[in-house]
Amino acid sequence: MGWLGRENAMKRWGAMLMLWGQAALAACPALLNHSVPGLMGGQINLCQYADRPLLVVNTASHCGFTPQFTQLESLYKQYGPRGLMVIGFPSNDFFQELDKPSEIGAFCQANYGVTFPMAGKGHVRGADAQPLFKDLIAATDDAPSWNFHKYLILPGASKVISIGTRTKPDAPEVVNAFLPYLQPETQAAAKP
Repeated sequence: MGWLGRENAMKRWGAMLMLWGQAALAACPALLNHSVPGLMGGQINLCQYADRPLLVVNTASHCGFTPQFTQLESLYKQYGPRGLMVIGFPSNDFFQELDKPSEIGAFCQANYGVTFPMAGKGHVRGADAQPLFKDLIAATDDAPSWNFHKYLILPGASKVISIGTRTKPDAPEVVNAFLPYLQPETQAAAKP
């Protein structure tokens, strides 16, 4: 292959890489185009969950609904291997959250065995709400009115379902909403 052949091949590869990069960017719906701080550091890039159901929950450590952490963890353990992602968003908007990230993390782990990702503490309603929550509120016309308000984001952000505080995370209507989007059990078990 002469120089011109190599140059054309390089141009083709470059064009393919550019198209692939643009396709990867286009694959992230605007609703999920957020990176949020993790509770104990690092970042949680929500784009990585665009292909699966995502359950977003505003949490608090000292609330009558705090035992919902048990159901959230159970969902994560049972359905996580098949594609469900659960992310907790601690908030003191209702004056029931601990002050320090280390306290929140220790409380969730010690009392509820939480292993699903937790975002950094922030606002979930009002003018100071985190951008993700502003987008979720706009998509559903429903802002959290208390702790443990849940948003189920279906793959590709094709639909967002607002789920009130009193509805348990493992309620049939919640599970039945995300179940069709999960991998079959046998396929999930075969993955390393």
